[in-house]
Amino acid sequence: MSTPSTTSPSRRLRAPDALRRGPSVASAGPPRPRPRGAWARRAPLLPALVFMIVVTQLPFVGTLVISFMRWNALDPGNKGFAGLSNYKTEFTDPQLRASLTTTVVLTASVVLVSLALGLGLALLLDRRFRGRGLVRTLLITPFLVVPVASALLWKHALYNAEYGLLNGSLSWVWSLFGSHNPPQPDWLSQSPKLAVEASLIWQWTPFMMLILLAGLQSRPTDVVEAARVDGATTWQVFRYLTFPHLRRYLELAALLGTVYVVQNFDAVFTLTSGGLGTANLPYAVYSTFYQAHDYGQASAEGVIVVVLSIIVATFALRTVSSLFREETR
Repeated sequence: MSTPSTTSPSRRLRAPDALRRGPSVASAGPPRPRPRGAWARRAPLLPALVFMIVVTQLPFVGTLVISFMRWNALDPGNKGFAGLSNYKTEFTDPQLRASLTTTVVLTASVVLVSLALGLGLALLLDRRFRGRGLVRTLLITPFLVVPVASALLWKHALYNAEYGLLNGSLSWVWSLFGSHNPPQPDWLSQSPKLAVEASLIWQWTPFMMLILLAGLQSRPTDVVEAARVDGATTWQVFRYLTFPHLRRYLELAALLGTVYVVQNFDAVFTLTSGGLGTANLPYAVYSTFYQAHDYGQASAEGVIVVVLSIIVATFALRTVSSLFREETR
């Protein structure tokens, strides 16, 4: 026998009334906040953006405008719009073309040699051995030295013909064989480009090593162990597993190194003062501005340096983006 319902008529009427009135306030919950626009999310970044534009872009715009002007401080009466004559002079003057060629040769040699040495050091530091942390710290030290101090160190402590370490080492080696007339070359005058390149390679090899070492440590170890179990040699592991994995990191290190080395001024100015065929584009900008006082021509040279750096930096940013995409897969 069923039990009669004890629900009152007033309670039975509440449900239909609630349906007619729509959902209750309790079931709807708190009101949702309206979605903010894109400007609200980007507003905190506006001060930094304005500061960056004022500090970096406005001076570049000023340099770009001056590069189209005829403006020499030694001839103040001859000032006005010059069009593309400054850029035409840049690419037709033999001395300026030589500085452009020196920039390309210096950058390519330093980046390639630093990359090869950095790869070798990264492969050594990827192995476990006693004192690896100390060795890693010592190898990073040249990159932490101020560029001017690094150039002064090489100029006086290593290259000096009278008391430098290189000639002192030659004297010591020759004395072991009973000779008292060792060769004492003047490194900065006999091999100026090689002297500048060696100092830059010493400074930038740790940078390449750090990037490649990070790439080695991100390598999947299970694949390498499986290859060794299958009988793969060390060279085969490096050729078919390690090197393809490091390809992106090699490209990134080369591009970033190119961006920095192409703008190098400290080593050329400190070691050779731009003489003996070592003047690159940054030194040409310095000499044109401070020695020839040709502001228009110096601005044109500066614009060329910036454009070359932007081209290389664009490829570097694409490489970084591809690395991030691969890591997030």
